[in-house]
Amino acid sequence: MSIPLVASLDSLSESELTPTLSFIGHISITVSPENLDTALTFIPENFHRFIFSVNVAALPSSDDICSLLNAGAARVFVTYDQLQALQPRVNDSRLVLILDPSYQTDGEIDEAISNTSVALYAHKIIDLDFAVGRLKEYGDINRPPGFVSFGYTPSLKDVEAIGKLVATPIVAADGLTVDLEKEPSKLSIGDIVLAGASSDRQDKLIPTLVTDEAGIALGLVYSSPESVKESLKTGRGVYQSRKRGLWYKGATSGAVQELVRIDPDCDGDCFRFVVRQKGKGFCHFETATCFGEYRGIYHLQKTIASRKESAPAGSYTARLFSDENLLQAKIMEEADELCQAKTKEEIAFEAADLIYFALTKCIGAGVGFQDIERNLDAKSLKVTRRKGDAKEKWAGKGVAQTSSEEIGKEGVKLVSGAVKPAIEPSSIKANERIKMARFNPKTSTPNELEEVLKRPAQRTSDIMGIVTPIIESVKQRGDAALIEYAAKFDKAVGLKSAVLSAPFPPELMQLPQETIDAIDLSFENIRKFHEGQKETGTLVVETMPGVKCSRFVRPIERVGLYIPGGTAVLPSTALMLGVPALVAGCKRIIFASPPRKDGSVTPEIVYVAHKVGAEAIVLAGGAQAVAALAYGTETVPKVDKILGPGNQFVTAGKMFVSNDTSAGVSIDMPAGPSEVLVVADAEANPAFVASDLLSQAEHGVDSQVILIAVGLSEEQLIAIEEELERQALALPRVDIVRGSISHSITLQTDTIEEAVELSNQYAPEHLILQIKDASKAVDLVQHAGSVFVGHWTPESVGDYSAGVNHSLRMFPLPLYCASGL
Repeated sequence: MSIPLVASLDSLSESELTPTLSFIGHISITVSPENLDTALTFIPENFHRFIFSVNVAALPSSDDICSLLNAGAARVFVTYDQLQALQPRVNDSRLVLILDPSYQTDGEIDEAISNTSVALYAHKIIDLDFAVGRLKEYGDINRPPGFVSFGYTPSLKDVEAIGKLVATPIVAADGLTVDLEKEPSKLSIGDIVLAGASSDRQDKLIPTLVTDEAGIALGLVYSSPESVKESLKTGRGVYQSRKRGLWYKGATSGAVQELVRIDPDCDGDCFRFVVRQKGKGFCHFETATCFGEYRGIYHLQKTIASRKESAPAGSYTARLFSDENLLQAKIMEEADELCQAKTKEEIAFEAADLIYFALTKCIGAGVGFQDIERNLDAKSLKVTRRKGDAKEKWAGKGVAQTSSEEIGKEGVKLVSGAVKPAIEPSSIKANERIKMARFNPKTSTPNELEEVLKRPAQRTSDIMGIVTPIIESVKQRGDAALIEYAAKFDKAVGLKSAVLSAPFPPELMQLPQETIDAIDLSFENIRKFHEGQKETGTLVVETMPGVKCSRFVRPIERVGLYIPGGTAVLPSTALMLGVPALVAGCKRIIFASPPRKDGSVTPEIVYVAHKVGAEAIVLAGGAQAVAALAYGTETVPKVDKILGPGNQFVTAGKMFVSNDTSAGVSIDMPAGPSEVLVVADAEANPAFVASDLLSQAEHGVDSQVILIAVGLSEEQLIAIEEELERQALALPRVDIVRGSISHSITLQTDTIEEAVELSNQYAPEHLILQIKDASKAVDLVQHAGSVFVGHWTPESVGDYSAGVNHSLRMFPLPLYCASGL
């Protein structure tokens, strides 16, 4: 397609990029060493609106010229010497040779451009007749593309003379107008565009294809000189009706068009109007185009955008736009399935799924497919690219065994360990029933039972290779590394400090009164229970005459308490860690929790920190938070012990620092996935059983829940299964539940004794006894972290408000607790 006109700018200023220039779409700028940095920002920022031709004659470095091409310059105007240096590196179609008779001969020019697509540029000509003569000598066929700028203020006739020779005139932007009545001394863009146009119709109308910015044809109309000029003047789609004169599209229907650009075709006998269509569509039948509705990607984009606006609250579609973790998991899941697809049909099917969820993320962020295409266009203009190998965290690691849940918060692929793998979430479809598998221990071998009771796989093989550089970076760079990782992993861009210090501003603790009351109630119950555990006396034992051994307790002086904040905010964990530290008499309490995107901490956690007397909250998560607590930074105090749960990166970080003698820090214990085991008999309420199972199933896809059904009939088992699915589908984290339920199990036994024996073999983190005379079965329990006794003792009470501790790793001993209501 020919270019009728290029507008040249005197400076790289946004104010010069007027709407009028957008109609032309082609800009010429001059770049020197003084404004190179500005140009490298100016071009990519405006790439989506303009095609840039850049005069680089003043740049001594070929690398700088390539940087401009990488930034989005369509072509560069170069000297003869620059051309020689660039031709091995740059496609000829991106190069334009500046003609300089002072040192170039016709022979040198012919040699430089022979058998190439290098264009020629006559810079600021004075003798128009000479330039026209040279262009005529080349002829119209098989000659290089040409550009001509003027060393004087050209007339419309001068510009038209260049355009009619199938060369492109370059005219100063401030000398162009779309309204000659207001600016009669300037050149009319409409006249220049029309100068090369022709029509073989008797009425001299020019066929005009109307497209949107994606290039999709909306309809076919006609243009006249009057309609073209009026369209440029008003910035709207204005065409020529063969019956009614000027046709202002959408004037009566409201389906108006914003003019983006006017392009002639290669012969000048057809126009393309690029527009932004408003209202219901281009066609009078209220369809998007005169050829029917959009199809493919653009139809999908319209559909997803419509669903975003109309999706009922809490629906799957609404959650895709509101739950970042759910959408990320779906994208990773579909990418994995695409990588595993083999046949042509499978690849096409899985690619469509991936595009659907990727486009959902885009639309949720206000990004349309047009924006994606612009970035693809920009990538196609790069002349140098980074090494094509996969990034370090992916290098050498296929994705055939990777699921969406193997991607940690930091977005790093993890590798399966040697233990029994969980069923991959990528193999679980959203429409599949949420149901635990059943297993009868009586009909199985001991090895089969042992296999069933194995925990899901922990992806630990490659974690240390990821965590170690993070820890070393925090050790070496302190706060700067924490702030950098907060921006990278938590999207907390603009964070100024890595620490929020006490006293905490009241505005950071603004909460509904009912939330404050709930936290206060939990605080007091947890305090009472742990006060009862506190050892104040000294144990003295005379082991033999004259030999006395004693044991006494001292609080840990400095403790670092990690409160997760990735997929869920956990003020309950802040209480379970902070209150015992307060009761024990720890002198310095430091919280650490990932910041939100605005750099703040959830107000519930700030309020708990205030109540327990924490002196600071470290605004960091993951291994970087652990490193800051273990080694200290400019603002983070070093601690003596780190406590608290977290993902695999937190756990790996704790294990690393506890084994580093230079850190001088201990940890509570490596945390594993959440788990619960429920023993239920015929008197158990199916709704209660399902709720207790789901209380841990929603923690993470690697969580595991087990139901031991004591003497239950098929009808009673089905009642629990149906209740489990009903409640799960109502949860916002239902996709996580699907993953954990897929490797959870229902065991069937005949007696309570058999059930508790199986429980002791498994040794669950949480054990719930929903059975008749539950208190009598407590004496049978040998191995469990916490025991919840009776139908009215839900696991969530222990996790939040009863007073017992859900962390099970406190000061100084782990807890065994039984509670009842």
